[in-house]
Amino acid sequence: MSTAVSTPLLSVTEAAESRRSIRKYDPAPIPREQLREILRVAGLAPSPWNLQPWRFVVVEDAVTKSKLQEAAYGQAQVGTAPAVIVMYSDMTDAIATVEETVHPGMRGPAGDKAAADIRATFAGYGDADRAAWGYAESNIALGFLLLAAQAHGYSTSPMLGFNPDAVKSLLSLPGDARLPALVAIGIGAEAGFPHHRHSLDRIARFV
Repeated sequence: MSTAVSTPLLSVTEAAESRRSIRKYDPAPIPREQLREILRVAGLAPSPWNLQPWRFVVVEDAVTKSKLQEAAYGQAQVGTAPAVIVMYSDMTDAIATVEETVHPGMRGPAGDKAAADIRATFAGYGDADRAAWGYAESNIALGFLLLAAQAHGYSTSPMLGFNPDAVKSLLSLPGDARLPALVAIGIGAEAGFPHHRHSLDRIARFV
């Protein structure tokens, strides 16, 4: 079994056109440096104020994956993929550490004002609205993650079918975290279905 993918990186278009949701995987582990690079690229996703509310937990341990599979209603890909990436948004941490995301070019009084303005903005949000904001922004990073994995030669299966409270308890995630998806990742052991999408004219118009 191969333990690494050595094919050239795909372009964004190639990754988007070739990506499929895969539910059967070769059990070969993914080299840690490749997982780190995929997550690094996912973290390049844009977010307002550069707040970057997304966080990742990479589950590789077999026992933990088995428990995660239970929380995902028994979905087979959680157990068979060599890794499952648990995506979550953490607005409490993002706001508490906002100085870390203020651009170095704005350090000093301008940066202090930017951080204060961000905190003041979110102070006006209710807990649910603040969490929904972070959840929505984290879905942008989810798209980046899926394309980055495909570009590196790894298949994925993003899943919405899971018990969020069970996942948070298993992985000791913050109580107010929101989870956009669990993402099984590995070398695919099936072809998957080809794309079946609306035509561009069905989903877009120009005015």
